[in-house]
Amino acid sequence: MGKRLVAADANEATLLGLVQRHPATLVVTPIGGQGYLFGRGNQQLSPAVIRAVGKDNIVVVSTLGKIQSLRGQPFLVDTGDLEVDQLLAGYVKVVTSCDECIVYRVTAGPWL
Repeated sequence: MGKRLVAADANEATLLGLVQRHPATLVVTPIGGQGYLFGRGNQQLSPAVIRAVGKDNIVVVSTLGKIQSLRGQPFLVDTGDLEVDQLLAGYVKVVTSCDECIVYRVTAGPWL
């Protein structure tokens, strides 16, 4: 914030406190081979943090190779909160290089 680090290796409580007081953007990348954006290995990005940041302030960044490794399967979300999972489902812009992006499908999982 203001070109200075405000938290490093932050937990869910720290992130939630920050995003409730200041505008924030989440920059995430899918887990290679699995395609999870949320819910596998990033529990600090809890449903409460995601709600506070807002879907429009989530930026997905991925190489085309990582996306191709999914073989057409959508990105997955499994936050543990069905409402947040459904909020995140749909389509998302994915930054694939400095000057290119694609649109890719996100699903709340085959269990819905």
